[in-house]
Amino acid sequence: MSVAAVSRWTGAVGLAGAGVLHAAWGAGASWPMPDRAALADAVVGRAAVPGGPAASAVPGGPASSDGPGAGPCFAVAGALVTAAAVVAHPPRRIPRLDALHRAGVTGVVAVLAARGSLGAAGRTDLVARGSVSDRFRRLDRRVYSPLCLALAGLSAAGVLLDRAEPRGSGAGRK
Repeated sequence: MSVAAVSRWTGAVGLAGAGVLHAAWGAGASWPMPDRAALADAVVGRAAVPGGPAASAVPGGPASSDGPGAGPCFAVAGALVTAAAVVAHPPRRIPRLDALHRAGVTGVVAVLAARGSLGAAGRTDLVARGSVSDRFRRLDRRVYSPLCLALAGLSAAGVLLDRAEPRGSGAGRK
């Protein structure tokens, strides 16, 4: 298996895993936190207030009083699983779709790189209002942002390395 294929599949598995985790949160799970209030603080950036409005995973999106809202969680899960499918697709299997595939991967990489860069700079609140708790910012800098940047790099490498391999060699295909 080529380096391009390993990069592509590693990125796709990471994106799909994050999508499954967001879907679980949308369904009410709090893992890896002990409860939904701790989850809201750690992944949304605002502590949930019992009986009051809570943070939403998407600015302006619906929220519940005990953690991230189901709607935003499922929306993010869908976007992540779709991104995984785009990244996993081997380029040049259908030559006419190669440009569309590159555009899709470029979009995935751009979103992940922007999210990772904003988080590393401590400015996730620019795209997710209210993501300001100390716990969230610490986790954002140490975990979420590096993960986004790594997934962006793996996704980009999968396409760039594959394009660098000779077309007739069959390299990069299993």
